[in-house]
Amino acid sequence: MSRIVAIVGRPNVGKSRLFNRLARKRISIVHDQPGVTRDVISAEIRDGDYTLLDTGGIGYKGIDTPAALTKASEAQVDFAIATASLILFVIDGLSGLSSLDQKIATMLRKSKKKVRLVINKADFDDDKIQLDEAYRLGLGEPLRVSAEHGRGEIELRAAISLELGPLEIPTVGQGARDPAKALTVCFIGRPNVGKSSLSNRLLQSDRLIVSDVPGTTRDAVELDFEFKGRDGKKYPFRLIDTAGIKAATKLASPVEYFSRLRSLDAIKQTDVVFLVLDAVEGVTQQDKAIAGEAIQEQKPIVIVVNKWDLIKDAFKSVGGFAPYKSERDYREKYEHALFERLYFTPGAPVIFVSAMSGYEVDRMLNSAVQLHRTADAKVPTAKLNQLLTFLTERTPPPSIGGKRFRVYYATQTGNRPFRFKLFCNREEKLTEQYRRYLEAGLVKEFNLNGCPIYFDLVGKEKHADRVVPQSGEERPEKPTPKWKARESDDDSSHETLED
Repeated sequence: MSRIVAIVGRPNVGKSRLFNRLARKRISIVHDQPGVTRDVISAEIRDGDYTLLDTGGIGYKGIDTPAALTKASEAQVDFAIATASLILFVIDGLSGLSSLDQKIATMLRKSKKKVRLVINKADFDDDKIQLDEAYRLGLGEPLRVSAEHGRGEIELRAAISLELGPLEIPTVGQGARDPAKALTVCFIGRPNVGKSSLSNRLLQSDRLIVSDVPGTTRDAVELDFEFKGRDGKKYPFRLIDTAGIKAATKLASPVEYFSRLRSLDAIKQTDVVFLVLDAVEGVTQQDKAIAGEAIQEQKPIVIVVNKWDLIKDAFKSVGGFAPYKSERDYREKYEHALFERLYFTPGAPVIFVSAMSGYEVDRMLNSAVQLHRTADAKVPTAKLNQLLTFLTERTPPPSIGGKRFRVYYATQTGNRPFRFKLFCNREEKLTEQYRRYLEAGLVKEFNLNGCPIYFDLVGKEKHADRVVPQSGEERPEKPTPKWKARESDDDSSHETLED
C-alpha cells in the first residue's frame, strides 16, 4: 500500500518550512521569495513510516521564472498529487483565503484523494484566523499549525498517522527494501552541464525538471531506483541530483547560497560522486574547485563527460574540431588535459556519455558499483612496503635542508578513504608534490582508481636537550623512535585494519 504524503498549496504559504519541520531536518530551501521550490523534494519520515513530498507553489507567475519552468514545476505537483495517498493542503492563516486557494481546493476535491486542510502561520490566538473561510472550502476540520514555531506539530503527526492507517510490513519476497543498503550516488558540477538530464536518463522518467536555464535545480533531490549490473544482479541505488555549484564569489542571491550549501551537504551523504563536465567546454577552474570539494570530503569520484553526442555529431557532419584528427584523438587529448587540471584525482574513471541519447550511461553505475567494492579493499602490508621502497628508489625524494624524506615502515589503517600510516624520519620532509607521486603509485599498483588516499605520518621523536647527569645519578634512557617499536612487529599483525 502506498504511504506517500504530499504537501501542496499556492506559493509562499510555508510548505517547505512545514516539510522541514515534519522531516526534522533542513532539506528544502526556505525563503520568503515565492517560487523557490521547483522539483518535488522527498524525505522518509521514520516515526510515521511514510514518504513526505514537498512541491512547488501552484499558480506562481514570477517575472524571474520563465513560463516553461512554471509549467514544468506544476507538472511536478500533478505527479505528487497522483502518487500521494494523503494530501496536506496548506493555506496561510494570516492573509486569509485567496481565489487561488479556492481553485486548488476545487482541484483537490475532484482528485478523489484524501485531503487534510492545514492552516499554517497560526502563531497567535485562533481569533486572528478566519476559520469560517476555511470551512467553506469543504475539506473538513482544518488543522492549525505553526511550521516556524512548532505549534500543532504533534496533532498534525497524529492526524497523518490516522489517515494513513497501520503500516503493512512486507515480508521477504514482497518487495521489502532496505534503504540502508542502497548505494548512494550524487551528480555534482557547474550549472547547466546536464546533471538533471542524466538523472532522468537513469530513472527512465522525466522525474526532474530539465531546462536550458542555468540554476533550474535548486534543492538536492533524493530518489531511489534499481540497476541491473553486468553480472545480472539488481543493485539498489539512491540518487541525489544537486543544484549547480557556483563559486562563492558569484552567488547572486540567498537562494543560490542555500542551493550551494545543499549541494555540498549532498557530497557528505554520498558513497560515490559523479563529477559532471561539459564535453565541449572542457575543464574549467570551477570544475577544479568542485572536484576539490569531493576530495576534501574523502569521496570516490567517477568523472562523467556529458554531451558527447555533440562531439560525435560534429565529427560526422562537419569534420570535427581543428586541430583534432578524429573523435578518438579528441577524446585522448580531452582526457590528458582533464588530468593535467584534476591532478589530485589520480586514476579516477573517465566516462564519456550523452544524457540526450543514453550513450554509455549504464557505464556510470557499473563504475560506481566497482568503486564501492574497491573502497573496501585491503592492501597487503608486505607488498605495500615493497612498493614504497621501489617508488622511493626509482625517484628519490627531494633534499630539504640536506636531508631527504624516508619511509621506514607502512601499514594500512583504514578504508573510505584509504588511510596508510607511514613511519618516517621527519613528517615535514614530505613535499606535496612527492606525496602525490606516492599516492599515484599506490593507485596504479593496487587498482585503487578513483579512491582517495591519505597518509598519516609518524616521525621520529625529536631528542630533548641533553642533560649531563651529576655524579651518582643514573643516565636518562635514550628515547625510542615511534617507528622503531613497530618496525620489528610481525608483518601479519598489520593485516587487520584499525577501527
